[in-house]
Amino acid sequence: MSRFPAVPIALFLSLTAVAAGATARAATAPAAPTAPAASVAPAAFQSSRIVVETRGQGPDVVLIPGLASTSAVWSRTADALQDRYRVHLVTVRGFGPLAAAGNAEGRLGGPAAAEILRYIDETGLNRPALIGHSMGGQVALRIAAEGAERVGRVMVVDASPFFPSLISPGSTVGDVEPLARLAYQGLMLLGDQVLRTQAASMGLELGGAADSLFNGLGWQGGDRRVLAQGLYEVMTVDLRSRLPLIQAPVTVVYGWSPDADSPRSHVDGLFRDGYRSLPRPATFERIEGAEHMVMIDRPRQFQQAVDRFLR
Repeated sequence: MSRFPAVPIALFLSLTAVAAGATARAATAPAAPTAPAASVAPAAFQSSRIVVETRGQGPDVVLIPGLASTSAVWSRTADALQDRYRVHLVTVRGFGPLAAAGNAEGRLGGPAAAEILRYIDETGLNRPALIGHSMGGQVALRIAAEGAERVGRVMVVDASPFFPSLISPGSTVGDVEPLARLAYQGLMLLGDQVLRTQAASMGLELGGAADSLFNGLGWQGGDRRVLAQGLYEVMTVDLRSRLPLIQAPVTVVYGWSPDADSPRSHVDGLFRDGYRSLPRPATFERIEGAEHMVMIDRPRQFQQAVDRFLR
């Protein structure tokens, strides 16, 4: 029997999309920032899976957004780095306004990681730093495991190698797969409007959860096929067995709350346990007052963590 309680699809989608246990809050995040002005990556690189834009000059930093997010989530981060680094902003096709193209069918995270690694090789990046948020953090871990010495260092932002373990320690892919299938089917049937329009009809009291999800840039929408596949993978992908392959140092940044009644007050041990099989111990940085969108919730503190990571 599954360790996960039976929950309505819309509620489970809302909880999962903010990465397995981030608490709901009223929408206080600013409106979506305008995507940063950027130059398109070298014309020689073409991909049906990802789009990459570049800004600035200096050591290479690759920014990878999470599920249903575009590079706009990294706007402030790119602004702060572009005077000292060459920033490569990734968007997965099918998220936001981008057509699905090669992501219209099949797996998502693995192929996206392979394309970013190909981008690193073909454009001659020298041991870049990878910073990935949520699902993008899992993509960064895949790249580091596969790319070995071609990756300089990795920061994962509110990301776990197996997200369900942040809800239920000891859970397995088999435990969560039936719910993941329901979530996939829900998005395929209803599209990414499910949290906006279906919650009330299902009798749910989501409070600020839906507003936080959409207005806080955690969910910018996109092609329902890509969203559904991405959500399914966020719920079922377990990368813990691949962590021993990662040679690069890893920093884990996550939101934290001192309020004992908040789920965020209990995540320290869960994150540490998730990364225990890395060859070298990870560096953990918790940012008080942040939830899932750490770089938007606490931009100053997050940028300080990024600066420490890059030094």
